[in-house]
Amino acid sequence: MTGPGITVDRPTAATGSAPLARRAPVAKIVALALFTTAALLTRDVAALGFALVVTFAAAPLFGITPWGLLRRGWPALLGAATVVLSLALFAADRSGTVLVDFGPVVITSTVLANALSLALRLLAIALPSILVFSTTDPTDLADSLVQHARVSPRFAIGALAAFRLVGLLGDEWRMIAMARRARGIDAGRNPVRWLRLFASTTFGLLVGAIRRGTRLAVAMDARGFDSGLARTVARPMPWRPADWLLVAAGALLAVLIQLIAHR
Repeated sequence: MTGPGITVDRPTAATGSAPLARRAPVAKIVALALFTTAALLTRDVAALGFALVVTFAAAPLFGITPWGLLRRGWPALLGAATVVLSLALFAADRSGTVLVDFGPVVITSTVLANALSLALRLLAIALPSILVFSTTDPTDLADSLVQHARVSPRFAIGALAAFRLVGLLGDEWRMIAMARRARGIDAGRNPVRWLRLFASTTFGLLVGAIRRGTRLAVAMDARGFDSGLARTVARPMPWRPADWLLVAAGALLAVLIQLIAHR
């Protein structure tokens, strides 16, 4: 489901049959946390490049092609390009060899290295996260959180509801925009009016989300999710040896990233 600036990818039959997509959601999240934490703690270009190579190599095991991962991760690519551009224009440290000197734009080897490092770190964190969460069914995630992570059913069902309801934001944005257009409220080509209309629409969307969350919390309390009593599991989800292997692989890759960074 898509909306303006909002994309929610549901797992398909193809991704659900992939070997890593079938693993328990908690196992995937733990492996992801180990992998991305190692990437977060380094700025070495070679280590971050290795993390990206591993991400694209693992994508088919999740049932997603590398090109499909790039299409799903276009906001991360845009963010990385923005980081490079902003550092190239406004970096304070411009030591090193001058590579580009065009008027006010001065790009040195230090600026380029810092920009490339931060952009790669952003991608090394965002793309694996997209890979994991786009192949995880929200209901399976809630079941795995309760059974494997032993979290409160109130938290797990709340997380499930958040995943399910985020797709409604795009539809609600369109309804608010159409309602205002029907009332003659339109920004036209005026950028100031467009910004004001965007801010007011965002505020209306936020108010609607808070109201929906309040109703959901009341409904959950009415159904005893805050009673503290033990609840039965409708769909048992066994933790298999392959789940342990996935966690171990995440830990091993995290160690390799740090070894490459400190070589």
